Amino acid sequence: MKKLLIATAAIAFSATSVFAQATKPAANPDGDTPAVATPSDQNTSAPVEGANSFTEGQAKDRIVEAGYADVTELKLDDKGVWQGKATKDGKAVMVSLDYQGNIVAK
Repeated sequence: MKKLLIATAAIAFSATSVFAQATKPAANPDGDTPAVATPSDQNTSAPVEGANSFTEGQAKDRIVEAGYADVTELKLDDKGVWQGKATKDGKAVMVSLDYQGNIVAK
């Protein structure tokens, strides 16, 4: 009897987790601000302040993919923007990467 009760409870919990995974996430209420920028779609007010989830390695890879080389001294500032040095077309620049993936060079 005890084994039957345990088996029934295990099956009930398994079925509940299947239904929980089928729930769709809520839509983003702020659809004007993309979560991640693409090379063809950059936020004009970049770099944008916000909680940045990119690791240093991810930030460096994204900057390199955008055509920059020799990315060094990357540091996450208090506004959530990765700041560092890089070169592009042989010129030294300061580069920023925000939480949306926008890259800005100065």
